[in-house]
Amino acid sequence: MKTLVNRIGIIVLVLVLTFSLTNCGAIQNANNKQKGAVIGATGGAILGAIIGNNVGKGGNGELGAVIGGVIGGGAGVLIGNKMDKQAQKIEEEIPGAEVERVDNGIVITFDESSGVYFDTNKYNINTASQTTLNKLIGVFKEYPDTNILVVGHTDSQGAEEYNMTLSKNRAYAVTNYLSQNGIFNSRLTTNWFGETQPLHDNATVEGRAKNRRVNVAILPNEKMIEEAKAQAGN
Repeated sequence: MKTLVNRIGIIVLVLVLTFSLTNCGAIQNANNKQKGAVIGATGGAILGAIIGNNVGKGGNGELGAVIGGVIGGGAGVLIGNKMDKQAQKIEEEIPGAEVERVDNGIVITFDESSGVYFDTNKYNINTASQTTLNKLIGVFKEYPDTNILVVGHTDSQGAEEYNMTLSKNRAYAVTNYLSQNGIFNSRLTTNWFGETQPLHDNATVEGRAKNRRVNVAILPNEKMIEEAKAQAGN
């Protein structure tokens, strides 16, 4: 089942030039604010954070369009400040999630140990995952000037075509839950990669568990960008 991989064509140059991924936290966030003033012209680092080990093998034209470019100068600093605050809020509300500040955005990784997960071969949102997503929804409502990208992944167990469909169903389960609980559909984009973008070794039980994941990327919307540019005089 390589058809979707072909559909999600490569933006190799974007990924190679801008693959800079920074862990969240007060010190790293401060560095990210400064970086926002000088960083380059693409959002490839966010894409790299989502697709993991296959940088240079897989990319997604659609995702690249959704993620857009990195905003530099004074506007980048202002956006970085807002994103730092939002990332810190998510860390406080959901301490088990992996929260990373990447360029002008935030990437959250949920796996079986971090609050949003699925039973084997299932894609319904279970009670534990609802609790985590409800906290995330609260943050999304507090920071409405952002767009939200949800990306589903699986491990390599089972048929590739089945895994592609399973990752699609799991990603849509998350976006549907968000939209049914007060997040406007206009803010949401859904994508999926099946087993094709592992972050960890599928030969181990622990690696497979971590590859069964959902990424949520939070990105500044046009309103936030234009307001930041106006304030900065860009």
